[in-house]
Amino acid sequence: QVQLVESGGGLVQPGGSLRLSCAASGFTFSAYAMSWYRQAPGKERELVASITRDGGRTNYINSVKGRLTISRDNGKNTVYLQMNSLKPEDTAMYYCKASAITTWGQGTQVTVSS
Repeated sequence: QVQLVESGGGLVQPGGSLRLSCAASGFTFSAYAMSWYRQAPGKERELVASITRDGGRTNYINSVKGRLTISRDNGKNTVYLQMNSLKPEDTAMYYCKASAITTWGQGTQVTVSS
């Protein structure tokens, strides 16, 4: 059974940092590219960042380039999202997802506010 468990969200002031984690189980983690998505209230879910199976290549949407960094540890079946210089517009529920697998986790809430 595929499971994705996100954690690490919270309330942070603008300019602050958070590190999100996503623990995966029930599939061969190293065989799948991984992504982080986010969904803000009243908006559609959007792809934020992706990483290849071996972690050698990453992609980001323009609005987070230089501030968010996706990484993975295949030995721990975990994908991370390091979030720096956070802005109020980063406020959203954040989800991880494996490519070609339809399962979503419960998400972790990130709120950026003073």
